[in-house]
Amino acid sequence: MRFSKWHALGNSYVILEREELARRLDAELAQRVCDVRYGVGSDGIIEVVAADGDRAEILIWNPDGSVAEFSGNGSRIAAAWLGARAGTPDVTIGVDGRAYQAAIRGDGNVAMGVGDVEVGPMETIELGDERVELTPVSVGNPHAVVRGDAERDELLRLGPRLETHHRFPERTNVQLVRVDGPTTLTVLVWERGAGETSASGSSAVAAAAAAVTNGWCETPVSVRMPGGVLRVELDDEARVTLVGPAEEICVGELRL
Repeated sequence: MRFSKWHALGNSYVILEREELARRLDAELAQRVCDVRYGVGSDGIIEVVAADGDRAEILIWNPDGSVAEFSGNGSRIAAAWLGARAGTPDVTIGVDGRAYQAAIRGDGNVAMGVGDVEVGPMETIELGDERVELTPVSVGNPHAVVRGDAERDELLRLGPRLETHHRFPERTNVQLVRVDGPTTLTVLVWERGAGETSASGSSAVAAAAAAVTNGWCETPVSVRMPGGVLRVELDDEARVTLVGPAEEICVGELRL
């Protein structure tokens, strides 16, 4: 089966087209493809269910074999892949029943309309012998935004505990957020089903939306992550545009 591997600020995805697969992609095969020792190695898989002209339907697989409702970086990568294939800068990506419009810009960035983002009121949850204040956000997938020092040790300590907390029955993505200025955040990400990651598009959106809603920042927001910077623009109705790079790494053939 042929594949291509892409990354967005170090957040890497393998693209597979369903019509070319010798067997149906399932949790076991997704885990093997993502494994750096036995497969290609990636933070996830973009399965292209169907592609026709400037439109494509995709499934996004996590490295643990679960399916994600949405990925900002994965969807932008799919848009860049489709734009190159169709020879057009304007494409539509369908994910989990939602359609996302994207524009591939001449500077290598992909701007994608993420649509409405739901930001809940801040809440405090019990986490063993401590209490953690967070802002729940939905970007088509769940997020828990925690304002703090954005230290890696703290991410590794809190991330897996928050991901699997009973407050989030479907598990959640976790962001540790430091406010650096009126339009700038530093964010560390613990991704549901993947763990610590260098960058996450939906996490950047969740962190920026929480920051604007809570009055920590104003739009547009530059979100700094270990892999680089994503730009998040929110309008007055909480509709979001996510802007950042997506680059092809390699193409090849899998023998699994």
